[in-house]
Amino acid sequence: MKQISTKTRSREDEIMDKFDFKGEELKNVLRTIDKINTKLGGHRVTIKGIQKLLENHSKKHLVIADLGCGSGDALRQISKWAKKQGINVQLIGIDANPFTIEIAREWTRDYKNISYRVIDVFSEDFDDFEADIITCCLTLHHFEDDVIKKLLPILSDKVSLGLVINDLHRHKFAYQLFKLYCSVFVNSDIARKDGLTSILRGFKSDDFENYAEQLNLKHHFKWYWAFRYQWIIYSS
Repeated sequence: MKQISTKTRSREDEIMDKFDFKGEELKNVLRTIDKINTKLGGHRVTIKGIQKLLENHSKKHLVIADLGCGSGDALRQISKWAKKQGINVQLIGIDANPFTIEIAREWTRDYKNISYRVIDVFSEDFDDFEADIITCCLTLHHFEDDVIKKLLPILSDKVSLGLVINDLHRHKFAYQLFKLYCSVFVNSDIARKDGLTSILRGFKSDDFENYAEQLNLKHHFKWYWAFRYQWIIYSS
């Protein structure tokens, strides 16, 4: 049996990181990822983070952007939640893969308050972008540590309230649990392989503390089942 280490973040690439990944295969993987995220309670981590940022604010109109939005599933869940709360929200999905954005638009036709943009956040196309909150759902782990340290100040600059990061806890038990889950519920080899790689690229609490210390961030993090971290970074 292959020995795994969770001491440091893996640098192994994920198949989904290729920007030419497209077509029915991409749709199938996105569909599988959305099902996994919903079944394992991933959306509540993001929505509870948004609620925390709104605790001391009475805004009735919000602009929320989701970085690395994938199929737009998180945005659709946020839209449903906001409607129940009576919050008028404009939602923007950002992804660097145009094929993913194409699918997100197709799957979000019934949501008039959600739009999508193909943007590289390190390009000048992102210079004038503004939002109240930026969410980052299962996206941060795709970046290496040095890129994360460049990215977080850029994102913090764009928001009036803060960032909500929802990502994976790098843990051996999480790895084994996901393998077991896949053996029963997941029939996509790509989703299975990328899911396991994602866990090994995930985070421990010390990672957040180190980023926050190095970048002088006001932050708060909380662990959720199943092996998720909610990391809130407050706007300065």
